[in-house]
Parts: sequence; structure tokens; C-alpha cells
Amino acid sequence: MKLTCLSTTSGGGGGSYHSPASHLLELEGLRFLLDCPIDLSALAVFAPVPLTGDAGGLIRAVPRYWSPAAAAAAKAGGVDAVLVSSATGMLGLPFLTRLPGFANTKIYVTDVAARIGKLMMGELVEMHREFIRYYGPDTDGLPKWMEGDKLNELLSMLQKLVTQDEGKDLTFLMPLYSQGNIEECMQKIQPVKYGEEVCFNAIFMLKASSSGLELGNSVWTIKGPRASITYLPSSVFVSAHALDFDYSSLKENDVVLFSDLSSLNNMDEDNEKLDDHAMNETDSSLHPHSVLRDDYADMDEKIPFLCNNDDITEEIERISYICSCIIDTIKSGGSVLIPIGRLGAILLLLELISETLHSSSIKVPIFMISETAEEIIAFTNALPEWLCKSRQEKLFSGEALFGHVELLKEGKLFLFPHLHSKGLLAAWKEPCIVFCPHWSLRLGPAVHLLRRWHADKRCLLVLEQGIDAELTLKPFMPLAIQVLECSFLSGVRAAKIDTLLGVLNPKSVMLPDGLKSRYSVKERPWSFLYYSKGKTIELPNLREDFEVHLASDIAHGLKPRKLNETTAVARLRTKLLVSSGQYQLAVAGKLSDQSKRHLLHREAVDPDRLLPALQERGMVCSFAADDDSAGERSVLITSPGDALVRITSDRTVIYCDDERTFEHIYDALSSVCNGI
Repeated sequence: MKLTCLSTTSGGGGGSYHSPASHLLELEGLRFLLDCPIDLSALAVFAPVPLTGDAGGLIRAVPRYWSPAAAAAAKAGGVDAVLVSSATGMLGLPFLTRLPGFANTKIYVTDVAARIGKLMMGELVEMHREFIRYYGPDTDGLPKWMEGDKLNELLSMLQKLVTQDEGKDLTFLMPLYSQGNIEECMQKIQPVKYGEEVCFNAIFMLKASSSGLELGNSVWTIKGPRASITYLPSSVFVSAHALDFDYSSLKENDVVLFSDLSSLNNMDEDNEKLDDHAMNETDSSLHPHSVLRDDYADMDEKIPFLCNNDDITEEIERISYICSCIIDTIKSGGSVLIPIGRLGAILLLLELISETLHSSSIKVPIFMISETAEEIIAFTNALPEWLCKSRQEKLFSGEALFGHVELLKEGKLFLFPHLHSKGLLAAWKEPCIVFCPHWSLRLGPAVHLLRRWHADKRCLLVLEQGIDAELTLKPFMPLAIQVLECSFLSGVRAAKIDTLLGVLNPKSVMLPDGLKSRYSVKERPWSFLYYSKGKTIELPNLREDFEVHLASDIAHGLKPRKLNETTAVARLRTKLLVSSGQYQLAVAGKLSDQSKRHLLHREAVDPDRLLPALQERGMVCSFAADDDSAGERSVLITSPGDALVRITSDRTVIYCDDERTFEHIYDALSSVCNGI
């Protein structure tokens, strides 16, 4: 088994949420690409359109895009399958599937993530068209800004801010794919449901389980004849909207590939907590589920610790604080711009804003301006089986699944695909609250609305933490608008990783190199391997043996012979196959007549039993006079033909020139030996 990390968390907004890590996994001679996102951090070096005034050193051209996973897979000569864990993890797929060498590549993703991912790709293409209308069609060759001194100037100024990678530069950026490429990509996708097992290439069984982070996001299990692997991307244990994390299908797998790099973002805070616990580990006031416990004793204690509501409570508190800032802005006469790309955060914000507006008797229009707005809102009300239990209970009690349903009914929420949509001007009223793409502030309606409000100190811009705010806001300077940078729950907290692994109980764990310092000081029941970007690590075989399943029709035809009190053995002729991730023995064509087969004998021959067996068959024989009492005995046969049978502890040799005599001897041996 070999693993190559192709990309880690980018510097873009939302970190690992918008650009999850990707890996190339080699198993049994097959290549699996684990996620294929786009690194949209490079958008920050392009000036948005229309540009008024100085570009501040930004590139004034049609943007180019970067998918390290697609580039690495193409360089490797292709992959056999792609496993996608989220909608954002599939945004780079059209770069890959449009290449001729990937015609037979299979792509597996949950049905919901595939539908959301398709909408996101289509929206990206549509927003990108604004640049094409402004600058003209992009060319297949290198644009002028990627040539000569201009490129060197841009690289020296922007590379550290944007790429955060010494091995990558802007020359690797590619033109965006087309709507036709998206349709071609979607034809290769095989959608799956949670818990549905899919057989790939007869060798592997693939299964997606809920990761809890977002609607349709998944943790993948890959089970083969000699290993079982859990691919664990960004996950949360308890969600306020999506189906909770599924532990049951992940337990006891051999290997856990931990790819939730969001845990690196809160390492400092968690390490401080761990240090406090380490200094006071004899203190009886410590939480009974402290991650520094070594006994890993009671499984019933671990899961409640992981599934407590602390994380989701903090998330609701964050969103409630955002709502309070929004209401304060509205009361001051300002409008609010929310270019956040997280579906779950948007749904929760709409719900809490609805409650807050209702309790404060404030009347203010809420606009959602996006190509996908109507479809996404309708979509979220039609998939209760993908939602958390509290949402499912609302369905059975006749309540709306989400709060935006009431906003739409009351005429407080308006959905439009474009700023120039028919009816938007008639409905437009300020102050207002606007949800729209794109979080990069280089694409979509957010660019135009920020230009409208950037100089109004009463207005509010809500951004995700993780972006370079100075570079992102550079085209909109001077800036008077208030800016609120928010963080959202993006994955497993570092302090809970150890407890999670205790629940899953693997034999080996692959962790990002950034977590190495945390796990280097304590012994664990599992071994660790650490990966870093661009390097290949190899994991030795974890199973010295493996199971082989016998077809029922063969099993029923066996005639086992008892050798001793504990062992019975039977002879069979089969062929070895691999099916549904398991080795199997199947019928090897037409079976020969078993009565005509020579027996296979086991254990040493007893000379004292062989001599009377030969005599019973009319043979004149006796023990040789020169027998060696040290362990070798010989039987001398004089009629019906001359022969000698020499017997030792480990072998029996027949010396005979007459075929008829040999057959009698063999028959006598068969009667006194254990044969099959």
C-alpha cells in the first residue's frame, strides 16, 4: 500500500472546507484518487471586474485555476477510481475527465454531494463568464501576463501570500473548464447512498458513511482481501443540519487515513488544554474522558464524550453572535453582505435571522442572489434522510425542516439568479441582508455589491477566517464598511482525535506531519505513519494471512477424511478468484473421475502394517535382513515380481520395474496410509 499526499489545506477562505486535501492511494496494483478539489486561493491575484481605478498590482486578465490533484493524477498516467468526500472535493474533476486517458475512470460520490457539486461547478463557470465578457475569450496558449518579466514580478509579490508552497507557481494555472466538460464529468459519476456497498473491479468493496460536516459529505471505507482502510476527511460528530457522524461502519478497519486537516488550525488552543491536563493528570477534577487516558477502557464512555453537544453549541453561539451584529447593522440603517460558501452555515444563519427578526419586529428584506439559489433551497427540503435526527423529527411533526421555509411564505426571503434578474429591482429595498457568492470577492454578485457599499461605514461585510483579508480587500480600497471575520466548525478538534481513534481501533494510522509532535511522546495500541505533501510513504502488509471463502456447491461435494481427533482433510480441485473484495475458491471446470485419481498420502508408513497388507494381496515378501535399526526399514518382495520398499521417518520409496507389481504395492500402501 502506497500513499502520496497531493495537496493540503490551501490558504483560501474556509481552509480545508473549500479546498480539502487530496491523496493518491495505491492498493493491489490499482490507483485511487481521494478527492479532486480546486485550489481557489490563486483567485486573489486577479483583479475583479469591472475594475475602477488602480489594480494595485493585481492581474487584469481572465483568471486561471489550479487543481493539484488533477495535475498529479494526469502526471501519474491515470487513476482507476476517484472517491469524493464532499461537493467541494469534486470541483476539479472536469479538469481530469476531459483528458483522453481518463475515459474509463470511475467516480464515486454520494448522490447529494454530486448534485450540490454539479450546481457549484455550473455556478463557477457562469461567474467566470463575466471575465470573458469583459476581457474577451481565453486562449489555449499562455497569456501575456504569464510571460517574461511580468510573471516574475507577480510571483515575487504574490507567491507567498497565495500559493504558500515553494513547489508551485502561477505557471501551473489552467483555463477553467466549460459547461460541456461538467456534463461529460457527471456521466462518469456513480452516485451512492450512505451505507451502500459498491464492488469495484471485483477486488474492493467501497462504502460511504456520513461525516457530519455537510449534507452529503462522507467518510469512505475501502475493504479488500488483505486490508481495510478508512479515509477520514473533515468531519464533525454532531451536526445541527446534516446526518451525524457514523462510527459503526468504521470500527476495526486496519488503517485510518486521517485527512481532516482542519484540526491543525486549532492545534495551539488544544495543545494548551492538553498541557494543562498533563501537568494535573493526578487531579481528580479532570474530565473522566480526558484524551490522555491510556486504558481506552469503556467504549460506552468514549462515544458520549465525542458526541457531546459542546462543538455544536459553540457553533450556534458563533452564528448567534453574527446575527446580533447583523441586527445592529440593520438598526443603524446599513445593509449586510454575506458572501459565505457554506451551505450549512447559510441555512443556520437564515434560521436564526428569521427568529431574531420575528422577536425584534424588524422588517427587512433578505435576498439570496445565486445561480443555484432556487434549486438549493428546494433541494434542502426534499432530502430528510440526509438530515440530522432533530430535522427528521420536524418532518414527522409536520414542521418545516428549515427556518427559511417560513421566510419564503411570509415574503421576507427573495431568490434571484442574477443582479440583473427581472423583478429584483422591484423587490430591492435598503437596508437589506444579501447572501451571494463568492467568498473570494473576485467573482459573482458579491463584487458588485461590495463596490456599492464599501464606503458606507454603516454597512457590514461578513467574511470567513482563513483568507488574506488585506489582499482580498485590496481592489475595494479605501474601505469604510465594517468587516466581521468569522470561523465555523470545519472538522474534528485535535483534542478529540485520540478518543476517536480509540473508538475506531485501527492497527495503523496515517496522520499529517503537522500532528507529529502531538503523538510522539505517548504509546498507543496502533502504529503511526506521517505523511507530507508531495512525498510517498509505504505501509507494510498488516495481515500475515487472509480468509478464503469456499463456494457452497464445492463445499457440499467434499468428502473429508478424518486424520485424528481434531483434523479432517479433503481433496479438491478449484481455481482462486477475487469477488466482492474476498478471495474465493470456485469450480475449476469439469471435475475428473475421483475414483481414478492417485491418492495423496500424509504421515509416515508403518512397516509392521505394510507387510501383512502386501501378503494379503498374494505377494511373497519379508523384512530385509540388513535393516538398519537406526530408523530405516526395508520390505523385500520376490513374487509376483521383484521389488523393494524402503521406509524412513520422512519418506517411502518403491523400487520396482514391473507395473503390475507396483500397482499391488501402491494399493497396499493406500490401505495403511491416511490418504485423500
